Amino acid sequence: MTDIETRIRDSFARQSMMQTLGAEIDEVSEGKVVITAPILPSSRQQHDVAHAALSFAIGDTAAGYAALTKMPDDQEVMTAEIKINLLAPGAGDYLRATGRVIKPGRRLVVVTAEVHAITESSEKLIAILQGTMVPVAKQG
Repeated sequence: MTDIETRIRDSFARQSMMQTLGAEIDEVSEGKVVITAPILPSSRQQHDVAHAALSFAIGDTAAGYAALTKMPDDQEVMTAEIKINLLAPGAGDYLRATGRVIKPGRRLVVVTAEVHAITESSEKLIAILQGTMVPVAKQG
C-alpha cells in the first residue's frame, strides 16, 4: 500500500458517516478515489431506491479524497461547494462513486464524481457531481 493510500484509508476510517452508510474504499490512486456503499434499507427513499443523499454523500467523499491525494501531508481538504445532477433512480444493490481531480491548485481543487448504481448484471450512471475543494491546514 502506498503512503497516499494509507493516508486516505486512515482518514476514511475516522468518518462515522461513511461507517453508518456501510461505505468502503475500493481504490485509491493519485487524483482518483472509488467508494462503494450498499443500498441499505435505511438508505432508501419511498420508491425503494437509493436516496439522493447516499449518492451525494459518497460522491462528495470520493471527490474530496481524490483531491487529498494531490495535497502535501500537512494539508487536508474541505468542500467549498459541490453540485449534483441526478440522472436516474438509484436502483441496484450498491452504489459506486468514482471521484477525480479535474484541476489541482494551491487554493482551489476542481473535482468531479460519477455515481453508478450496480447490480449483478448491470451498471447505470445515476449522478454526476462537480465541485471545489479548498486545502486547509491539518489539525492536530
